[in-house]
Amino acid sequence: MLSKTFVGFSFLFLVLFAEEPQPLSTNDIGIIPKPYLMLKSDGYFTLSEDTGILYDAKFKVAADFLKTYIDFGSNIALKQNNAIVFQLDTTIIQDEAYKLLITPKKITISATHPKGAFYAVQSLRKLLPASFENGSHSNTPVKIKAVSIEDQPQFTYRGMHLDVGRHMYSLDFIKKYIDAMALLKMNTFHWHLTEDQGWRIEIKKYPKLQEIAAYRSETLIGHYSDQPHQFDGKPYGGYYTQEQIKEVVAYAFERYITVIPEIEMPGHSQAAIAAYPELGCSGEAVNVATKWGVFEDIYCTKEQAFNFLEDVLDEVMALFPSKYIHIGGDEAPKTRWKSCTDCQQRIQEQGLKDEHELQTYFITRIENYLNSKGRQIIGWDEILEGGLAPNATVMSWRGTSGAVEAAKLGHNVVMTPTSHCYFDYYQSDNDDEPLAIGGYLPLENVYHFQPIPEELTQEEAQFVLGAQGNIWTEYMPTEDQVEYMAFPRILAMSEVLWTHPKQKDYGDFIGRLENFHSRLDALDINYANHLYEIDGQMNKTNGQLYYQLSTPAKGKVIRYSLDGKEPDETSKLYDSLIPITQSCTIKANVFVENEPLGKTYTQPVKLHKATGKEIVIDKQPHKAYSGSGAEGLVNGISGSDTRYGDKEWLGFWGEDIEITIDLGKTQMITSLQTRFYNGNGQWIYAPKEIAYKLNAEEDYVLQTIPQSNNKLVDITLKINQPSRYVYLKIPNYGIIPKGKQGAGNAAWTFIDEIIIN
Repeated sequence: MLSKTFVGFSFLFLVLFAEEPQPLSTNDIGIIPKPYLMLKSDGYFTLSEDTGILYDAKFKVAADFLKTYIDFGSNIALKQNNAIVFQLDTTIIQDEAYKLLITPKKITISATHPKGAFYAVQSLRKLLPASFENGSHSNTPVKIKAVSIEDQPQFTYRGMHLDVGRHMYSLDFIKKYIDAMALLKMNTFHWHLTEDQGWRIEIKKYPKLQEIAAYRSETLIGHYSDQPHQFDGKPYGGYYTQEQIKEVVAYAFERYITVIPEIEMPGHSQAAIAAYPELGCSGEAVNVATKWGVFEDIYCTKEQAFNFLEDVLDEVMALFPSKYIHIGGDEAPKTRWKSCTDCQQRIQEQGLKDEHELQTYFITRIENYLNSKGRQIIGWDEILEGGLAPNATVMSWRGTSGAVEAAKLGHNVVMTPTSHCYFDYYQSDNDDEPLAIGGYLPLENVYHFQPIPEELTQEEAQFVLGAQGNIWTEYMPTEDQVEYMAFPRILAMSEVLWTHPKQKDYGDFIGRLENFHSRLDALDINYANHLYEIDGQMNKTNGQLYYQLSTPAKGKVIRYSLDGKEPDETSKLYDSLIPITQSCTIKANVFVENEPLGKTYTQPVKLHKATGKEIVIDKQPHKAYSGSGAEGLVNGISGSDTRYGDKEWLGFWGEDIEITIDLGKTQMITSLQTRFYNGNGQWIYAPKEIAYKLNAEEDYVLQTIPQSNNKLVDITLKINQPSRYVYLKIPNYGIIPKGKQGAGNAAWTFIDEIIIN
């Protein structure tokens, strides 16, 4: 909560300004993340060759950053006078809080901690021209709007993750990534350094990690779900030296960003086992993985493996001063452990029930070792399985249930559910988006993320430290592609974590983001721009179908056609819901002054006998993949052919479902068609069978679904009977088999439009 001193400071603003301050609009100011309170007044502060700076020694880092930024951006070298003043204010309680007061005569930055002063500078930076970012500003005085800001973050953990195991990136890019985080007031960089496909950190005691584990022989081409798998035949790899890592950690430290290293264990360790086969259960040689997924070769629980990991962690801790060391703990198949003499003996000696409790033993032992060195572990939510290690912090990614369980047990939690935080998911429905792992996470969904699960009490919610966005890089071979997937979603995440929920407004954010593009351009960041795209949705009112179009862009209009023709300045202006009475192809675009801005939105609508009719499903779809709800299965619109997370696919995790469709009256039914997504790499499996009946008292007619490697599995049921009702029973595939990604877990079922003719 904000300190009471902010109230007093607000009164001080009223005294200092000549007129009563007014709330700033999007056109006045473009700070992202949005501060807690922003007020404006008449006039401007002029930044010129005469401007100087004074600061308390405590704020030297922030002051030096500002001096360097202004000098680089405008060639203005700040003198030593009190035009810009950093001052210590002990009435500000929170370390990261600050006050920024700009009058025509002076700029005052107040904070109690250097972090607060640094974040004040990042806000001031965004009031300066974007040309300052690349030094292209002409050497002329700059006018800065008179404004007052008082601000502090909502969460203490504001993070971004970057996986360098699948693909790695230059040291310069890592620094650029950290710079972007600092600009957005994010304070934790989660650096994922080890994987099955490559070990990226130099460990001096084990040179084979650099010689063998850091390199794979080739890399998968295309998507994991594409069959058969194809490879490029080119060796790939590398690692960061300890000197380079020290450089990154120091660079981040100067920007008040903590770097948390991740050393995966016991799973995702095939690269290390390739270098040292004795670390695995069989002792047999394996290769560094060349494709993505989950692999059965994991660290054994024999002493040799623990000795290795403790040695590795000793060198890691010497490089990273962070409180937390991330130890992974996710996706560790127990297949090898079940047949391993050493592991089974360990289970007996420790009185453990099964291999899940053996993983808890593994994690707890590593935790005890790190605790003895003054550190703590953080791990993915699988570390809950078999019992949670005593002091562990849980990073909840498989939804929010792990976070809820951990918080109720009194453990700290960092939220990073796939539904809102996985930036390797597609961010647009456009077919020309770069290849991604799957799913669908548009900017708006990120922005509306609420990190505190509603199941928690106020006391339990205190254990939620914050959240982070994740960048998994299986399908991001280049630095440009990482930026494209991260931006602008990282901006939305920054506002989720910094800005108080009552201050948030998506429309206002979009206005600020549109202005922020010039800053991203100046920073040479390859961001995705979907602001001028159109979103469409089928609605039903009083039995009539209507199609709704919208765009996040403000001050623009939408023009559309229903005959499949490309919209132009003569096309119909969208000003209300579009009645849909027959099959059609909707095409639309955003226009300003009769010029189209974005890509043409295209949506075929195919009406059939079930379109718009009543439908009931006995289970709720998973909240992360709820599409358009049950009605979305009979709205005349089919889902994407390439991704499963859009508004039309419905996802169910491990559940059998029963569907009832009421056609409103008895009519001849000749066929029923639907399709299932079959992305086994994402734990998604088409069902093995489907059953239907037309009368509640009848037995179901069962049809087997042939197993296939195809990404989409189409089903057609020939019926040729009259009925008012259609009943469907769709059993879940079951447990994912051994050797597959997610083995041992329940499969997902994803179903698309149900077409009745």
